[in-house]
Amino acid sequence: MSGVNGVALAVLIALFALVTGMGFWATRWRRPTSMESLDEWGLGGRSFGTWITWFLLGGDLYTAYTFVAVPAAMFALGSVAGFFAVPYTIVLYPIIFVFMARLWSVSHRHGYVTTADFVRGRFGSRGLSLAVAVTGFLATMPYIALQLVGIQAVLEVAGLGGGGNIIAKDLPLFIAFALLAAYTYSSGLRAPAVIAFVKDTLIYLVIIVAILYLPAKVGGWDAVFTAAEEKMATPAADGKPTGAFIPAASQHWAYATLALGSALALFMYPHSITASLSAKSRNTIRRNASILPAYSFVLGLLALLGWVAIAAGTQPIGLDGKPNAQLVVPQLFEDMFPDWFAGVAFAAIAIGALVPAAIMSIAAANTFTRNIYKEWLKPDATPQQEAKVSKLVSLVVKAFALVFVLALDKQNAINFQLLGGIWILQTFPAVVLGLYTRWLHRWALTVGWAVGMVYGTWQAYGVANPRSGVEHFGGSLDLIPVIGELGYIAMTAFVLNLVVAVGGTFALRALKAPEGVDETIRGDYFADEGDPRVQKVLEPIHQEAPSP
Repeated sequence: MSGVNGVALAVLIALFALVTGMGFWATRWRRPTSMESLDEWGLGGRSFGTWITWFLLGGDLYTAYTFVAVPAAMFALGSVAGFFAVPYTIVLYPIIFVFMARLWSVSHRHGYVTTADFVRGRFGSRGLSLAVAVTGFLATMPYIALQLVGIQAVLEVAGLGGGGNIIAKDLPLFIAFALLAAYTYSSGLRAPAVIAFVKDTLIYLVIIVAILYLPAKVGGWDAVFTAAEEKMATPAADGKPTGAFIPAASQHWAYATLALGSALALFMYPHSITASLSAKSRNTIRRNASILPAYSFVLGLLALLGWVAIAAGTQPIGLDGKPNAQLVVPQLFEDMFPDWFAGVAFAAIAIGALVPAAIMSIAAANTFTRNIYKEWLKPDATPQQEAKVSKLVSLVVKAFALVFVLALDKQNAINFQLLGGIWILQTFPAVVLGLYTRWLHRWALTVGWAVGMVYGTWQAYGVANPRSGVEHFGGSLDLIPVIGELGYIAMTAFVLNLVVAVGGTFALRALKAPEGVDETIRGDYFADEGDPRVQKVLEPIHQEAPSP
């Protein structure tokens, strides 16, 4: 890597400027009478149809870091570390087909903005709701930071970021952050919804061209798979194979639990819920669960680019002179494509960071505003005050992510994101099982959540990665108790969480512990667009409360 790629950088800047303009224009798109409410600013008026929701969810779930990290894992470690992402997204969509329509309906009926809102209404527990909110907020923060890592990777390969002082080194990232913060503040969820069209179009274009063009340049798929198999079998510095071309029998539990646990966890993140609740009907959710697997096909092709890079002899060396697998896809594109198309590919990755970063910051801000600020600090907050606080918090969240990326080693951001995946899965029992039954006691769910969080954090702390020089939080795999196989820590913690919640429920019911008030009824879980019952619940928000 030497010097600045002027042509690629010019194309990147031009496309980045285009989507920035679209982000500011989005405030006029489907503009309501007022943006001063979480329904409008944070959920786009709950009005997005099938195609807008499809692009929004695709732009939200398939992030810039997916573009960077999945092929990087394939390049460095092989199929167990990288390709599990493909089956997990395939397993994911039948799961959300089953439960997400119910969550949409009850949220639409009662005006819920977050999963913590639902848990508060379903179980009548402020403590359990706070636990879900704090978990979602904390798990989202490193995820936002990783989007900036994706932008950094592109800028580094393009030749920026190697100056001798912080201004020369990080100014492009500061500019990208400032523009993202500005149009998110003004346009809310409408901004990423509009930009997602460009982002997804670019990604489909780049991946399809890459998968058709690049293998032919390196000798065909036979050469790609042969080179990957040889590299994975080569001993690393510790004497063990570099990675896994095909998972060995001893890795099957790791592969399976990573895929299943990730599938269960993904739609527990606040940003996934925010994008889903912006849909205008429950059938919009179901249709999207049916057509979103198209992204899984592209993800499979994307993952294989890591092995194409092996066959191409790509050397992902950072501007600091050190190997950095996170640079492998941008470096592959710069090495193999004409400069102008490399610029298009760089833009796809960079813009791919803007959409999820915007949605994540909005979702984190909504969670803080609704479930901490309004619930615990200012219960009488008006919709206008909620919107104002959420806008400000979205700026703070993005600023924190920027500081996180600039102040800490990139490996720390990755490790904390892995920890976030362990944490967020512990909210699954309260949210998803709560959509179907109130049998689990609110206090038992809270204790189960706490046990899962403590166990998962403790286990992850003890994982070392000698190859990366990391002593703690070096991965998300550890031995499963009783079975003795290597598996995903989040799934072990989740099972322990469930065991405690079920056992605690039996005990608390035997003691006749108070269960809390359920503000939902059975019909709420089937409400749809235009349901007259929705109006009865939502209208009083804009009226004075009736006299007791």
